[in-house]
Amino acid sequence: MTATLAPRALYEEVADRLRQRIFAHELAPGDWIDELKIAGDLGISRTPLREALKVLASEGLITMKLRRGAYVTEASPKDLADVYHLLSLLETDAARAVARHASDAALAQLSALHQELEAAVRDSERFFALNEAFHMRLLELADNRWRLQVVQDLRKVMKLHRQHSLHKHGRLTQSLAEHRELMAALTVRDGERAAVCMRRHFEGGLEAAS
Repeated sequence: MTATLAPRALYEEVADRLRQRIFAHELAPGDWIDELKIAGDLGISRTPLREALKVLASEGLITMKLRRGAYVTEASPKDLADVYHLLSLLETDAARAVARHASDAALAQLSALHQELEAAVRDSERFFALNEAFHMRLLELADNRWRLQVVQDLRKVMKLHRQHSLHKHGRLTQSLAEHRELMAALTVRDGERAAVCMRRHFEGGLEAAS
């Protein structure tokens, strides 16, 4: 008997749509989720929408309030500091591992992403997307799927504020300079220097986001 794959559940597609709207700040931190309006806009019933909201709540993007409904999560200064702290620990360790163990071809991939970042310095939206692609590729190369999974979840919360931080005066240029230093350390396979560069990168990011 041949097994068949079920089509992707509707609630997963709805979760993707809402996640994109949250990251684009079309639904901003603190906004109430108007279930009737959103269900009407998407042409769906409230059942898959509510299942999607449960998914987003498990990711920390939505906060469910008793008898008040769902709201886009507002990260407190402590929440943000805690997320950056954990990301710094995990990605600092990943940078050290990549510097020491990644192949020359893998480092060339990171270098190519960095060059795209350099070219996108005047386009903050593209810079934001490439910046995330660089970090996720570095984590993939570090080859620890558990670390990668945790970072993916933490970065969803960070993205509630990340784009705002990049728009702060001088932060995009500073972020690029930090990436440049990190890439230089990776290129010469200096694991400790790469770790220091990554830690400083997150310190700069938190300062801009706070």
